[in-house]
Amino acid sequence: MTVPEYNAPESVSRVQQGALIAGVIGIVLCAIGAFKWPETFFRSYLLAFMFILGLSLGSLGLLMLQHLTGGHWGIIIRRPLESATRSLPLVFLLFLPIFFGMKYLYAAWLTAPSSGEGALSHLQQSYLTKNGFIVRAFIYFAVWLLLVFLFNRWSREQDVNRDDRALRRRIKMMAGPGIILYVFAMSFAAIDWVMSISPHWASTIYGFLFIAGQLISSMSLMIAVIVLLARVEPFASIVQRRHLHDLGKLLLAFVMLWAYFDFSQLLIIWSGNLPEEITFYRSRLHGQWGIVAVVVVVFHFFVPFFLLLSRDLKRNLQLLPKVAFWLILMRFVDLFWMTRPEFTSVAWPSLWDLAAPLALCGLWVFVFAGQLKRMPLLPLGDPKLQEAIEQHEY
Repeated sequence: MTVPEYNAPESVSRVQQGALIAGVIGIVLCAIGAFKWPETFFRSYLLAFMFILGLSLGSLGLLMLQHLTGGHWGIIIRRPLESATRSLPLVFLLFLPIFFGMKYLYAAWLTAPSSGEGALSHLQQSYLTKNGFIVRAFIYFAVWLLLVFLFNRWSREQDVNRDDRALRRRIKMMAGPGIILYVFAMSFAAIDWVMSISPHWASTIYGFLFIAGQLISSMSLMIAVIVLLARVEPFASIVQRRHLHDLGKLLLAFVMLWAYFDFSQLLIIWSGNLPEEITFYRSRLHGQWGIVAVVVVVFHFFVPFFLLLSRDLKRNLQLLPKVAFWLILMRFVDLFWMTRPEFTSVAWPSLWDLAAPLALCGLWVFVFAGQLKRMPLLPLGDPKLQEAIEQHEY
């Protein structure tokens, strides 16, 4: 009996070519912006970087979650998840320009006085230093890249040694601590790279907002990828409505988790009503940014929430990916709302808010599509594979 190869279809190559073209155009525009308007450009670059970081790290979190729980939902998307995690070295390279833009992004603590009005606390002064920022960034990426290396290596070994129970046990045993490492590293990274833009404000739940958002981004991407692959063989005869239903339910859960974290932060700060804590929302709930806040609440939570409550929509091959694409767009809006009010009261995107995402997302999709073609689209060594792709409906 011949074992199916489950190779990527030709459509993946077409997507890869289109992404490369978009990325090159974006890079040219970004080069102009970086030299002529660096202050405005780096603000847009940080936004685009945090988005593609979420695609890779959210996929890493989902990958470890699937290994830990062993659900069928993750077997269908495991190889796309692994491909997304293997784009992390590119994300690391794309982080390096932020070092050159630190004086434009983090001037609030780089140039803060050591005493008097506007001075940081002793803890902040010892933590928020240029060298500390750089060292911690390398530590975060070292942790993430190590997890990516281990889980991808073990996945390849599993394809060869399909009956190795010790290997399966090792993967599952590492998934739990791996999730904890991912959460801790991302929480501190969110503090360093985004929250420190306004160093006088702090939130203990801030990192979890990014983690929940990353899970939304990556799950939305996986739904879009699965639907794309399902247009032709071999996935056309594999992907079933029950698979989409499971992925849609998880997407709904992540939307609710993100809303819970966001509302919890607002509720605690609102009830406390302390001058040093309300600055975050005072700049985001009034004026033009108040309109953006309403857009985020309505279109990032309420609309997707009520749509994803529908069982029929979650099982629909045409409608579910549209909701997923919409949530990907809203992740940009949410990141825009979280980062930009610290710099301006004008809630209107600039040219670089289009050029930077075009460049970084184009390069990221180019690498992601290339990684998709490197391995079979299904984990051939997983003992639950045949059960996961068995044809039946419920």
